[in-house]
Amino acid sequence: MSTFAKSSFDAAVYAASRPTYPKALFQLIFNYHEKGAVALPGNSSASTPNQGPQSSTLRPRWNTAVDLGCGTGQATTELSPFKTVIGVEPSKGMVQKAREQIEKALGSEETSQFSFVQSSAEKLDFLENESVDLVVSAQAAHWFDWNKQWSEIARVLRPGGTVAFWTYSEFRLPKYPSLTPLITHYLQGKNPDTSLGPYWERPGRTVLERHLVDVPEPKKVLGESVTLSDTDRVYFSGPYHDTSPTISPSPNAPITLPIILRSQSTWNGLLGYFHTFSSLHNYLEKHPDDALKHGGKTIAERTWAELMEGAEKEERENKDLEEQAGEVRVRGEDELIVEWPVAMVLAKKL
Repeated sequence: MSTFAKSSFDAAVYAASRPTYPKALFQLIFNYHEKGAVALPGNSSASTPNQGPQSSTLRPRWNTAVDLGCGTGQATTELSPFKTVIGVEPSKGMVQKAREQIEKALGSEETSQFSFVQSSAEKLDFLENESVDLVVSAQAAHWFDWNKQWSEIARVLRPGGTVAFWTYSEFRLPKYPSLTPLITHYLQGKNPDTSLGPYWERPGRTVLERHLVDVPEPKKVLGESVTLSDTDRVYFSGPYHDTSPTISPSPNAPITLPIILRSQSTWNGLLGYFHTFSSLHNYLEKHPDDALKHGGKTIAERTWAELMEGAEKEERENKDLEEQAGEVRVRGEDELIVEWPVAMVLAKKL
């Protein structure tokens, strides 16, 4: 993804302001790797009806895991159950930040199992055939060329191995449902002066917005030589999106589960998250005088202020006593819950 590779993109801000993935998400992946079935920890009833991967007699191994498009290493760190963990990332700045993050999280003496390679996800020449037990990708798979990626994954993955990749889409503020249209306009609107919609890199952003349904099944790419199972598609979408079976390209029925990715942040933290958007970076490159034209506030700060005003209005409307209405004030340091729907695709090497 070219914007993240620019020297002007701030990888430190990105690392500090992006949501962190919950342990439950990785436990689901590890359970799938071990058993070939989708189930949330402690909820055996939420399992996939597809028994194809489960029926395999191949015992999974826990030797090598690879994180494609690893960014600043947020997901890479969570792959510690594997003896060797390799982060793959095309951006030099992100690779450097990932190394720093690993050392900060684990200590410099505890990082020997982790290494990083600057490379595209579709070109894994440094990995031998059938040498990898788990391939993951967090918030990067929508940028891959899947006509090449499935072939490379099938090559490096060991029989019995697992592939799992996921993306999170447009954020939501569960306490303030009335703000959803404003959020959608900011992120998906068509007006290049009032929205970031025209400044996302396509088609990658479209693939993310459509919850990875455009990622083809392995057999459609590999044909008769397919060595990967049909995918299992999991949507941690809660009430935010309709994830009926008709939107899944997989022969397996998609699985809809409650929201798993949320952050207890503040309004100031939300503004920090805004500054990690590649689309904002591109917008400000096109409009270097944006703040100057709008009273010293960038489009991110203006939208943030509108959201806070909308939150105040919703708070007032929810007040039982009319005389209290004027007392409502939303401040930057006030706590705020932010949620993201997550789409996940899993498969096994046959």
